[in-house]
Amino acid sequence: MGTADTNNKNTLDVKPELSIIKALIPVVVLIALLFYNVFYAFKDDALDGSNQFILILGAAVAGIIGATNKTSYKTMMQEVANNIKATASPIIILLMVGALAGTWLISGIIPTMIYYGLDILSPSIFLASSLIICCIISLATGSSWTTSATVGIALIGIAEALNIPIGMTAGAILSGAYFGDKISPLSDTTNLAPAMAGTDLFTHIRYMLYTTIPTILITLIVFIILGLNLDTSGEINPASIQNSIKDSFVISPWLFVVPGIVIFLIIKKTSPLIALLIGTLLGGLAALLFQPDILTTLSNTESLTPLSAYKSIMNAITVETSIPTDNPLLQDLFISGGMQGMLNTIWLIICAMVFGGVMDAIGALEAISKALLKLFHTTFGLFASTVASCLALNLTASDQYLALVIPGKMYAQAYKDKGLAPENLSRTLEDSGTVTSVLVPWNTCGAYHSGVLGVNVTDYFVYAIFNWLSPFTTLFFAAFRIKIRQLASKNN
Repeated sequence: MGTADTNNKNTLDVKPELSIIKALIPVVVLIALLFYNVFYAFKDDALDGSNQFILILGAAVAGIIGATNKTSYKTMMQEVANNIKATASPIIILLMVGALAGTWLISGIIPTMIYYGLDILSPSIFLASSLIICCIISLATGSSWTTSATVGIALIGIAEALNIPIGMTAGAILSGAYFGDKISPLSDTTNLAPAMAGTDLFTHIRYMLYTTIPTILITLIVFIILGLNLDTSGEINPASIQNSIKDSFVISPWLFVVPGIVIFLIIKKTSPLIALLIGTLLGGLAALLFQPDILTTLSNTESLTPLSAYKSIMNAITVETSIPTDNPLLQDLFISGGMQGMLNTIWLIICAMVFGGVMDAIGALEAISKALLKLFHTTFGLFASTVASCLALNLTASDQYLALVIPGKMYAQAYKDKGLAPENLSRTLEDSGTVTSVLVPWNTCGAYHSGVLGVNVTDYFVYAIFNWLSPFTTLFFAAFRIKIRQLASKNN
């Protein structure tokens, strides 16, 4: 992910003993209510607030169970506070992504990406090309979040212009984004997993390639097949879309300089917050240089003044901005929510951290992990238990880092006892903890990418092939004992 502070995730505190049945009650209640909310009651509107309140209800159920188990209210609130504190960086990043999207719209950067993208990305190769592009960007930056916030937004716009399902497109974007997030040495999860398991970074990366390369190749093949079989009978004429874009914006390849600078800063390990702030400010400067007419229109004045330009740029950064267009197909593309548009996602993350914090405080997360560990006694069972723990923590703790840290600490000795090298554990953590976080709507990663791309998790879930296939790949390798390194082999 390359974004959040992991300092509060590196210790596994002793929690009160809790039975597995009691630990699962809040999870069952939460999943049942969320399922009803998303599939029956509110559907696509569930993220507007109802899911957030259900997470609070789930936390209340967990709190009642904790109180009966003599966990104090103060302890629970302290854990909630720690969780929310750990999400400070992602929350600010979300606000900056909204700000960046606003200035990149009014400056013509995103429309320029769409304009030139329509020249080179035909419907038949679009999905596969999107996957490859995002693989390259995420490898270079080590961040799935940066990939979504830059090329991801533009690719969604191109998909809408080409009439390609945005759920498919988001699946391709996220598959590529998490390929790099998983194996780039610049990614914090790629550094965290081996640290938890007890191996070194580059041994971990080399060992991950055994499962990662087949998985991304299968994903690429599927998207090639999907692209070749897209129904383009009602395809829009790209030339007409390009003409409409040029009618509204000044299109120039020089506008690519701004996203290029942002990507370069991330590659050079600049803080994502600083890179996004610089990208936002450069977007505002580009709007002044390339799109003065748009700034004049947005300010409702006859001529552009320093004050009206300032107000137009600040509005694009902070609130919803819409660029007038006569083409109805571009109306949704020419709207940005600014920082305000990210508030629903931020609200969801905070509520998820409340639920995860209470669950951690009452000892439920540890009880679930221990129960999963006791279920299996074979080598394959150990791998399956690790996968299940990572998935369970992504569902319950709503945090990608906890899905790596808790199983990493709890399973390290079990792998040694089985004579397994620690890179087996670190690889399994990444294959099941890192990549599946984006498949959970209330997880910080799922909420972030859904908010940035404007696509519900339920719409892209099936098409995020790399993300849900990775746990199956690691279990396949474990079942047939393919590249399962023993401790003794490390000294050969």
